[in-house]
Amino acid sequence: MNTSKSFLRNVGYRLAKYLSQPRIGTAQIATSLPEQLAATLQPGDVLLVDGSSRVSGVIKYLTQSSWSHAALYIGSSCSAKENEEDKVLLEVDILEGVRLVPLSEYDATHTRVCRPVGLLAKEVEQLIAYAVERLGHQYDLKNIFDLIRYLILPTPIPTRWRRSLLTLGSGDPTRAICSSLIAQAFQSIRYPILPDIDYQQAKDLSGRIYCQQTLKIRHHSLFVPRDFDVSPYFEIVKPVIERGFDAKSLKWED
Repeated sequence: MNTSKSFLRNVGYRLAKYLSQPRIGTAQIATSLPEQLAATLQPGDVLLVDGSSRVSGVIKYLTQSSWSHAALYIGSSCSAKENEEDKVLLEVDILEGVRLVPLSEYDATHTRVCRPVGLLAKEVEQLIAYAVERLGHQYDLKNIFDLIRYLILPTPIPTRWRRSLLTLGSGDPTRAICSSLIAQAFQSIRYPILPDIDYQQAKDLSGRIYCQQTLKIRHHSLFVPRDFDVSPYFEIVKPVIERGFDAKSLKWED
């Protein structure tokens, strides 16, 4: 049994290494300077990434979005070693699992900042603590096999089935993919991303009938990076505008 698990781990690692390799000519340029992004981010923000690896290409196709990866900005609550950059982003890497990385990891990458609205400082702390507790957890091996299967046999997939290929995780609580871990962290403080909505009839005190909306928590494995972008509960924050953009100051070629 142990031999079988060891074999699967070795195969999974080799596949993950292959998927993590960049595709030539697919990199997107950053739309804000590193210092602008660093000055804009706040703890609890979700940083979406337009990746250029093989696995990024698959995720973009299956989710019909340019966002292939998500990371949680935790600020300086987990400092790096001396003479190293502060590791301010928590993410799930396909090779290393749940880890901390510096912001410079995505200096040259197209990114988007998605900010939850109205959270108390205590709630942000709880959100970050939940994610940090999972440092060292590994990437979901079953998700790797699902992605490599599509990459090898890229047959046309109906839109309604595409998302399911990214949500067939193993169910092992010590394994995750990037968006599912962040979704779990927000669900731990009951902050919505894209919940299921149930509508029921109700009566007010005067007897008038109205439609009452109830939110239902979706399973964390059903979330993909794109969901933070389209969620009505996250503000899209653009560093260039936040830092005082003035169109009149631009110099145009005649």
